[in-house]
Amino acid sequence: MKSDKIIFSISEWLKEYSLKSNTSGFIIGISGGIDSALTSTLCANTGFPVLCLEMPIYQKNNEINRAKKHIEWLKKRFKNVDSKNIDLSDLFDSFKNSIKHSKNEQINLHALANTRSRLRMATLYYFAAISNSIVVGTGNKVEDFGIGFYTKYGDGGVDISPIADLLKSEVFELAKKFKIINEILDAKPTDGLWDDGRTDEDQIGASYTELEWAMKQIEKGKNADNFEGRKKEVFNILVKLNKQNLHKIKPIPIYKVPNELR
Repeated sequence: MKSDKIIFSISEWLKEYSLKSNTSGFIIGISGGIDSALTSTLCANTGFPVLCLEMPIYQKNNEINRAKKHIEWLKKRFKNVDSKNIDLSDLFDSFKNSIKHSKNEQINLHALANTRSRLRMATLYYFAAISNSIVVGTGNKVEDFGIGFYTKYGDGGVDISPIADLLKSEVFELAKKFKIINEILDAKPTDGLWDDGRTDEDQIGASYTELEWAMKQIEKGKNADNFEGRKKEVFNILVKLNKQNLHKIKPIPIYKVPNELR
């Protein structure tokens, strides 16, 4: 992987998009994870104004601390970076107390987890609107196109996605090239939407390394019958989640009026 050239190419792509869209900079939510850390660094690398938003909703202290340390590191390295901390916990409580909950506790918990992501999306777009800026997505290729592991109109609600064609291993490679802080490089990936602090691997049932392997096997035309044991299990996890989340991965359907009905 030609890391330096990819970093340059993404940075130029971001600058070109901003100039063409007549916007003034980039807005990014900082979670304390590797994806938002790399994305914010790539945006800062453009030299254009970058606003990093921390938006905790009953966040774990280790996640909050990693986000703060990354922003401090980013500000020391780039003079075009600003930040704000907007605690959305009270807003989340207000929403939660204003709705009728599902009797199915598991469905209810999942819906509320996604609500956290959607409240953050609305916050990002508020700041984008008042500063004429672009909301930048932080999803990688495995999440966005492999298994659809994101919230529709939550962290998936963005204007531009600079790392969506990078596998998770490639995200780490570029992050190391930038010398992003070790606390983030060493942290287990998590979406930060659950009170129990569950990791992505806990939710998915497979690691990103395993999922990347499965995606490559599909590209080679393989199917589950080609594998046994854990490899077959991982392959099936990828296929199941991809199928389950196609409504997120593919563009929304648009009804086309037949010509004879016009």
